[in-house]
Amino acid sequence: MATATATKAGKLLYIDGKWCEGEGGKTIGVINPATEEVICEMAFGSRKDTRRALEAAAKAMPAWMKLTPYDRAKVLKKTADLMRERADAIARTLTTEQGKPLAESKAEILHSADTFEWFAEEGKRAYGQVIPNSQPGKRHVTLKHPIGVVGAISPWNFPITLQSRKICPALAAGCTIVCKPASQTPLSLVQVFECMIEAGLPPGVANLVTGPAQEIADEFLENPVCRKISFTGSTEVGKQLMRGAADGLKRLSLELGGHAPFIVFPDADPEVGAKIAVTGKFRNNGQVCIAPSRFYVHKDVQKKFTEATVEFAKNLKLGNGLDAGVEIGPMFEKRAMENTIGLVEDAKKTGAKILTGGKRYEKFEKGYFFEPTVLSNLNMDAKIMTDEPFAPVMPLLDFSKLDDVIAAANNTRYGLAAYVFTNDLTVAWKMAEGLEAGIIGVNDPVPATPQCPFGGMKESGLGRELAHEGLEAYLETKYVSFKLRD
Repeated sequence: MATATATKAGKLLYIDGKWCEGEGGKTIGVINPATEEVICEMAFGSRKDTRRALEAAAKAMPAWMKLTPYDRAKVLKKTADLMRERADAIARTLTTEQGKPLAESKAEILHSADTFEWFAEEGKRAYGQVIPNSQPGKRHVTLKHPIGVVGAISPWNFPITLQSRKICPALAAGCTIVCKPASQTPLSLVQVFECMIEAGLPPGVANLVTGPAQEIADEFLENPVCRKISFTGSTEVGKQLMRGAADGLKRLSLELGGHAPFIVFPDADPEVGAKIAVTGKFRNNGQVCIAPSRFYVHKDVQKKFTEATVEFAKNLKLGNGLDAGVEIGPMFEKRAMENTIGLVEDAKKTGAKILTGGKRYEKFEKGYFFEPTVLSNLNMDAKIMTDEPFAPVMPLLDFSKLDDVIAAANNTRYGLAAYVFTNDLTVAWKMAEGLEAGIIGVNDPVPATPQCPFGGMKESGLGRELAHEGLEAYLETKYVSFKLRD
């Protein structure tokens, strides 16, 4: 059990069943992006702290994996129940440290609670096989075995969701885990850990360490105790992890960058399509790996779609995510806002036209607020057309032929998500088959759900999270052959 509640201390790591300070007592300030004020000081751990956490996870592993899936499920299910009970309080913490509106924060917590509950049940379905024998007197079976201690690294944009997608299948499979959240947004995950502890989590089964990303990643890569790394973040860092994992042939799950197309066909209502597009684009300020980033609109409906999009974007309410009615909060840090300004300025230099937005929101003196922005007349050389934008900027393009738009949509190194707006079943099937993306939403701007696989093609990652595939990512398959006595 914890030596103190982390919410009272506000700044502790969780290692081997205890809340503790990091090596040397170092801390890092957690900043509210709406006010630019420091919320509290969070313990800032080290490579040594990470090693201690891995050792604790390794020590806890034998007992945890020997529990039945039903006993492990009780911890996950109880955690889900506690997260739902405390959703309002955790949501306030999440909004304060990350910036997204309170409604989005609460939706993230409830989605994550569903993930805990779903894997509580799916862990009971880690089936092996009985395989028909080809020789008399032999019998063949496969068994599932937990892969071992897991290192989980996640970014700041969905602090609870992205760790839950790692914690839940790992624990359900019988693995133990060390979680490294983003240093900017650790506080809401601390509250989830409190739920897990109250649900009966044994010491060492799940550990939480913040600290320098490179140091912690190096310990995960070089320590043989760590058998698998699950990472959500940029494609560039994912490639570094692949190189680092080579010497130890360490298992990896990588959910990386995206540059999702959103394709609007003329058979459906362009105003409805514009509403769906704006919802998908500006959710969490566009700081979403599966956010639509390039909008291809058929020429027959281009004018109506553009007018409706601009109107919807103009009317979005910006402000502190804790305030009632706010639809768009601040960007999560100053650097993100500056990068967005740079993307817009680059697009303007290459000929883009700003239809609305395009600059820092000047109503607030403090906070990293940027106006929801819609661009037209995009040049393919603009950075926003090739680099993952992670910004509240919506570039509009046009097309006339289905095959051409498939080719344009696939003309990127990414392949995480794609979106199609149509009521034509033939068109929907052709797009589903032709688009190079691991996730395709047809008239659905928010497709992620615990029971369906989540992950990308090409340079958007390796493996899948969620669904049965997400459980399999934490399991090894063992083949056992029996020779029976005559």
